[in-house]
Amino acid sequence: MSTLRIVVAEDNYLVREGVRRLLDDGDDVVVVADAASAPELLQRVREHRPDAVLTDIRMPPGQSMDGIEAGMQIRQEFPGVGVVVLSQHADAAYARALFRDGTSGLAYLLKERVGDRDELVRALRTVACGGSVVDPRIVDALLSAQQHRVRSPLQSLTAREVDVLREMAAGRTNPAIARELHVSESAVSKHVASIFAKLHLSDDSAVDRRVRAVLAYVTGQSGG
Repeated sequence: MSTLRIVVAEDNYLVREGVRRLLDDGDDVVVVADAASAPELLQRVREHRPDAVLTDIRMPPGQSMDGIEAGMQIRQEFPGVGVVVLSQHADAAYARALFRDGTSGLAYLLKERVGDRDELVRALRTVACGGSVVDPRIVDALLSAQQHRVRSPLQSLTAREVDVLREMAAGRTNPAIARELHVSESAVSKHVASIFAKLHLSDDSAVDRRVRAVLAYVTGQSGG
């Protein structure tokens, strides 16, 4: 597995250094630069051309969605650079803003995931390959918002199908979903087929296509 070259963006020095040391603690990731603001992040990406970026959602100068806006600009300028956005809250509005132009190469995780290095590296590697990852709690917020729409097909999903949908949006394969939910792989396959049928989504064996399709649906987009 090739070593990932990462740029970390976080305005809090202690958090930034903590994340940097966490990621550097292994031979699978190297942090080539860090940044304390959105403009600095863009500058570092232009200088180093990393495989992926890990950025806080709130940074100077505006402290609102500067991380998202910087991430969107990075994706436009450098389509090969993946972006993982970290947020303190499971906010569906932030997710819609991040995925408004598509989901490829983007991930939205809660900051509490920072302590799980394996999960963080998995997300970074996924976006670096053009895939998508969304924190399960954020998927819950998106699903909740969509389920309140009149005649939403999401209302026809069973509780187990919602569980599977959540894991699909997190970028997991059928075998991984089976392990996570403690069910058989064949059961997962049946649930996936049912989900695609109920949501009128085309079934595709490519995991990133599946994730993009699901995210496109739950964020109310017409495509991913």
